[in-house]
Amino acid sequence: MSDLQARFEEAVAQSKTLPERPDNFTLLRIYALFKQGTEGDVSGTRPGMTDFVGRAKFDAWEMLKGKSKEEAQEAYVALVDELKG
Repeated sequence: MSDLQARFEEAVAQSKTLPERPDNFTLLRIYALFKQGTEGDVSGTRPGMTDFVGRAKFDAWEMLKGKSKEEAQEAYVALVDELKG
């Protein structure tokens, strides 16, 4: 396992025990960076108008299209480190 992969997995674990719950915008960033870092570019169809949460998640992930998995993992680790305080 690479150093980046190990740091990413540690950050994923730490994201579940943050001192306080992040705001919705930050939660969407965390979600999108995680998805980009594990699966790559967004796939599938955009959820319908009535699925507000699914649509917001899809849009946040789609904004990272083209970012490599490694870049997304680095950004995820940095964001979680920032939120830990």
